[in-house]
Amino acid sequence: MVECGHSRLSLVRQCRLLGINRSAVYYKPVGESESNLQLMRLIDEQFMDTPFFGARQMSRFLRRLGHAVGRKRIRRLMRKMGLEPIYQKPNTSAPHPGHKIYPYLLKGLEITEPNQVWATDITYIPMRRGFLYLVAIVDWFSRKILTWRLSNTLDADFCVAALEEALARFPKPGIFNTDQGSQFTSVDFTDVLKNAGVDISMDGRGRWRDNIVVERLWRSLKYEAVYLNAYETGSECRKGLGAWIELYNQRRPHSSLDDRTPHEAYWRLPRQGYCYEAA
Repeated sequence: MVECGHSRLSLVRQCRLLGINRSAVYYKPVGESESNLQLMRLIDEQFMDTPFFGARQMSRFLRRLGHAVGRKRIRRLMRKMGLEPIYQKPNTSAPHPGHKIYPYLLKGLEITEPNQVWATDITYIPMRRGFLYLVAIVDWFSRKILTWRLSNTLDADFCVAALEEALARFPKPGIFNTDQGSQFTSVDFTDVLKNAGVDISMDGRGRWRDNIVVERLWRSLKYEAVYLNAYETGSECRKGLGAWIELYNQRRPHSSLDDRTPHEAYWRLPRQGYCYEAA
């Protein structure tokens, strides 16, 4: 898909045209042992059902499955996966003091139209011999995935790239909602929103339900695409996720949208006769 040494298109330009992060092109299996990668997949699957499990509870759960693990090991793996339990954290885990935290603006707000609110989040994507991170920008009203990016690091760059693409391709939202992750509280990310004149909203600390639209999206994507496949490479992962996202946007009706697809709801199109089949 990406051709290194192309005579006319630089690698940066190819990645931009394809909507992928350069880190995904250079993806190499992450340096974790086979046993740790297996544990990380089990942690990811369980965390989807019990997002309140911290390292202590998760290690107990894994020991009951026959894995000889300690809490420190599981805590390290959960941090590497970007997973934080939903219980209230002590002050020592507060966001970086140099990053401003914005108030939550969606409480009691009736969301009735596209581009009223966008939301984003990052999730862990297990692969056969490593893992990637996925960020998506979602329109809250229609559930449409506007843009997405894969990366092999949790740096803010791939989140900023997804946001800039969404703002370039679609009418800007009134409010943009995120959690308090360092990628979204970073100056690079918030400055893009402020320069576009978008109001910034952030979930309460440890309140995953404040961003429930994206959390439900991750659950569907994990069970219908990620857990059913063992992606070998970054390119294979991107192709598989792209196929699922196309199906989700274009052919999967939602009862909350009067059986319209996210694409139809976003563009205010009449309901079509598409038939949904699980990926």
